Amino acid sequence: MQANWIIIAIVIAAAIALIFFLNKQNHKDQKDYEEYLNNQSRPKDEKDIDDGL
Repeated sequence: MQANWIIIAIVIAAAIALIFFLNKQNHKDQKDYEEYLNNQSRPKDEKDIDDGL
């Protein structure tokens, strides 16, 4: 029965590690996407509208 608990502990530890890895990767991808959207050029007519404010 001791071997079963060791296997269960390994599986749980691997699942927690996978969750942390996926969360970190998602946060990195979100930052890259936000940077892409912020640096994306706007259409010329929209720039003219914003300059008048």
